[in-house]
Amino acid sequence: MTDALFDTVTAAGAPELNGFWKAPTDFDRLLTACSDTGPVAYIEADYFGGVGAQTAQVWDGGKTVLGPLHLAEGEPSPTTGTPISQALRRLGAAKGNHVDEFAAVGLGRHRDTDDWLSPTNRTRSDEQTT
Repeated sequence: MTDALFDTVTAAGAPELNGFWKAPTDFDRLLTACSDTGPVAYIEADYFGGVGAQTAQVWDGGKTVLGPLHLAEGEPSPTTGTPISQALRRLGAAKGNHVDEFAAVGLGRHRDTDDWLSPTNRTRSDEQTT
């Protein structure tokens, strides 16, 4: 969730998405609607130097089917996997030979959300916020 997208989709006065720090208000309504055609996940991770927290939730068929799950800083990972790995599994990801589903789908390739944007999209996003 980039700052520009957050500002665009946040509805003033709407309830926050429980347990998330960067989920726009009323975003669960959009995710619920999107899940009518298949499972949808919203995940957050905030790490620095290998230490941090993560939260995940999955919707399917218009309702929450997993979460919100939260793993706080310093808390051991559950035997069922981290919240993000559990959400990815619910979407159909398999860890295969990787350490977990997070690694298997390549979410560790970039350390910052903006790094996921192509240079063309990043330029447009930056222009919209100025």
